[in-house]
Amino acid sequence: MSTTFLNRTSATVTSKTNERHFAALERGEASTDAIASVRLSLVSLPLAAPISDAKVLTGRQKPLTEIAFLFAEIRTEAGFEGVGYSYSKRAGGPAQYVHAKEIAPELIGEDPNDIQRIWTKLVWAGASVGRSGLSTQAIAAIDIALWDLKAKRAQLPLAKLLGAHRDSVQCYNTSGGYLSMSIEQVVENTRASVERGIGGIKIKVGQPDTNIDLQRVAAIREQLGDGFPMMVDANQQWNRGTAIRMGRKLEAFDLTWIEEPLDAYDAEGHAALAAELATPIATGEMLTSVTEHAELVRHRSVDFFQPDAPRVGGITPFLKIMAMGEQAKMRMAPHFAMEIHLHLAAAYEIDPWVEHFEWLEPMFNERLEIRDGRMIVPNRPGLGFSLSEQARAWTHETVTV
Repeated sequence: MSTTFLNRTSATVTSKTNERHFAALERGEASTDAIASVRLSLVSLPLAAPISDAKVLTGRQKPLTEIAFLFAEIRTEAGFEGVGYSYSKRAGGPAQYVHAKEIAPELIGEDPNDIQRIWTKLVWAGASVGRSGLSTQAIAAIDIALWDLKAKRAQLPLAKLLGAHRDSVQCYNTSGGYLSMSIEQVVENTRASVERGIGGIKIKVGQPDTNIDLQRVAAIREQLGDGFPMMVDANQQWNRGTAIRMGRKLEAFDLTWIEEPLDAYDAEGHAALAAELATPIATGEMLTSVTEHAELVRHRSVDFFQPDAPRVGGITPFLKIMAMGEQAKMRMAPHFAMEIHLHLAAAYEIDPWVEHFEWLEPMFNERLEIRDGRMIVPNRPGLGFSLSEQARAWTHETVTV
């Protein structure tokens, strides 16, 4: 259903349920609603070329060739709809879909506004597989769809529903800086990103030969010039000793941050590194729960924390992580999923960054605007995106509950 349904001046309300809904609003009364159906889809997004980071070069992972998405489309008795997604790289996508299919019947008849209670109900529906990781990533698609629906019902962008601090967010590009790309290609990708209006450039490091890393960083810093925001991402490649040595060498390049220099769960190691180096440290994208992020806060492990809403279980737990980060006065740079994280970053108190990946653009009918180094929060209701025909064509399985 088109989001224009939500605009009463341009939509035709046909069902008696909708008539009751709007009549209640006109009388100044609260309107009740209930979830009528949930459509789940398993979608595979093919990448234009295989990509590699440090874990591929060391043999721990295979090059990434596609991304699996779980989409949830929720419709209510009053005719409102919300869409959300979670994702998995290399493995786990089909399992997310199966788990979501098992627990989705629990949604039918629920008031879609009771998002926290629904999240808890879904967690307990699959309690034997835990409260983090794959099980809550399946819930994430549903949770995000409910927040999209709630904002659409209010006829507000999600950022405005949450309470935005800004209408645009600094954005940096990652997709042009993988280790599978030659340095010449990374330089060209950097030039194109800057011309597009991107405000920062991140490249991958973690080569077995650290001198190659330094050469690539030097080439991109030269391309960007002094002062332009630049980040590097080691993808958990280094041990503590290597991270200290590389961190000291990288200080010459005036980086905005060094990302995932250590194992994602080494909160104490990241804290020691952050205390030792002048360059800020960033991590958090691989964590899958509020509790795991609390450890980063407790140890003061990072200057920038990088939660991922689809990975932590959706927007509901993400908001709890945001609250912890604000209290600790940490900077935030959410990982991936810019269509979702742009709204959340706009509602974060301390000026954040959002990560730009153009990979997902074919999945949606809408595009996000980038101007003067910042990504503009769309003025469309909800998250502001709808699934494209291409996304339907890439769908492997779908079910409606």
